[in-house]
Amino acid sequence: MSRFVYNLSIHVLAVIYTLAAMLNAKARLFVSGRRNLFTKLTDKFKDNKAPVIWVHSASLGEFEQGRPIIEAMKVKFPNHKILLTFFSPSGYENKKNYEHADFIFYLPWDTPANARRFVAITKPVLAIFIKYEFWYNYSQALKDKSVPLISASCILRPDQAFFKWYGTVFRKTLCNFHYFFTQNIETQELLKKLNLPSTVAGDTRFDRVHQITQSGAAIEIASQFKNNQKVLVAGSCWKDDMDVLSPFINDHHQQLKFIIAPHEISESFIAYIEKTISAKSIRYSQVKEGMEGYDVLIIDNIGMLSRLYRYGEFAYVGGAFGDGLHNILEAACYGLPIFFGNKNYKKFQEATDLIMRGGAFEVSGYTELRQKYESLNNRPENFLLACEVTRAYVDENLGATKKIIDYCSKLIEGS
Repeated sequence: MSRFVYNLSIHVLAVIYTLAAMLNAKARLFVSGRRNLFTKLTDKFKDNKAPVIWVHSASLGEFEQGRPIIEAMKVKFPNHKILLTFFSPSGYENKKNYEHADFIFYLPWDTPANARRFVAITKPVLAIFIKYEFWYNYSQALKDKSVPLISASCILRPDQAFFKWYGTVFRKTLCNFHYFFTQNIETQELLKKLNLPSTVAGDTRFDRVHQITQSGAAIEIASQFKNNQKVLVAGSCWKDDMDVLSPFINDHHQQLKFIIAPHEISESFIAYIEKTISAKSIRYSQVKEGMEGYDVLIIDNIGMLSRLYRYGEFAYVGGAFGDGLHNILEAACYGLPIFFGNKNYKKFQEATDLIMRGGAFEVSGYTELRQKYESLNNRPENFLLACEVTRAYVDENLGATKKIIDYCSKLIEGS
C-alpha cells in the first residue's frame, strides 16, 4: 500500500464515521469528540511550559496496559505533564477525568496535516503507543521532530499487513518507532526480520492487576455473601455466557454460591439473568441487611469486578463466545482456576498459556463446564495445582513496567 492510498483510506473512514454518526451513538461520540479539537488543544497547551510525555491508547483495554506506565512516569518525572489520547469513545468517555493525566483528548484522524499540527501544538519529548497502535503520519511527524516513539506491550502476528507484500506503508510505520517492548518472543522475532530493536518485556497488565490485588479495598457485601462458603465469580458475562452458566447455577447452587458481574448492567439483561436462574438471587443495589438464603449475588454496577475475584474459589470470564475473551488476569492474580468459552480466546496469550499449563479451561457449553468443574472440585489435588499455576503465572510475568520506565528514563534524562 502506498502513502497516497493509506491517506485516502483515512479520509474515507472519516466520512464513513460522519455518516454513521446519524444512526449510531458510539459513532456520534467518535465524531463529536473530535469537533473543534485543535482549538481545544491550542487553548490547553498555550501556557504549558512543562515537558510533555504523550501516551496513546486505542481504547479502554489498551489504557489498562498503559496505566501502570503513566502512573510510574508521574512518580519518576513529577515535573513532566502527561498527555493521554484515545482513538475510541469507550476509552475516552470512561477515562476523560483520569486523575493521573494532565491532558486527555481524542486522537485526531491520522492525516499528514493533523499529525504535524498535533505534534507542533503538544510538543512531546517522548511518545508511547500501546499494543496495536501504529499510525503512519503520527509516527512520521514524531520522527521528523526527533521525538522518540516507543511501542509498549507490543504484539504482532505474521498474518498482519506489516509482513505482506502490500504492506510497505505499514512497515515504514514500524521503522519510525525508536524501540519496541514486546509481549512475547514471537513478536520480537518478527521485528528482527525488519532489523528493528526490541526487548521482550511482557504485558504491563500483569503489573496493573497485581497492583489492584495489593491495594484494592475490601467489598463488605461480597464478604458477607460469601460467608466462608465456596464461590464462583462470573465476570464480564454476556447472554451467550449466561446460557451456559444459568443451567450450571441451577444444578450447583446447593454446593456453590455465585457472584455474577454482567458486562452490560442494563435492566433488561439483569432481568434476563434473574429469569433464567432458579436459585434465590439478589442485586447488589438491593442489599439492605443480611443475605442468608441467597445463592446468587448480581452486581448491578461497574468498577468492582477486579476486586470481586478475591471472594471466589473459581472464576468464569465472559466474552469468548462472542467478540473476544475479557480480562482473565484479574482472576489469575488471586490464584483461581478460570473457565471461559471455547470460541474466541486464542488471540489472548494468557488464555492459551494457562490452558496449556492447566490453570484455565475452555468450555463448549454447560456439559463441559460441569465436567471440568467437577474434575477440580472432586479432586483436591487438581484444584490446588490449578490455583498454583494461575498464581505463579502472574508472578513470573511481573516487571514489564519497570523495564519500560528504565529505558524511557534514559531517553528523557539524556535529552
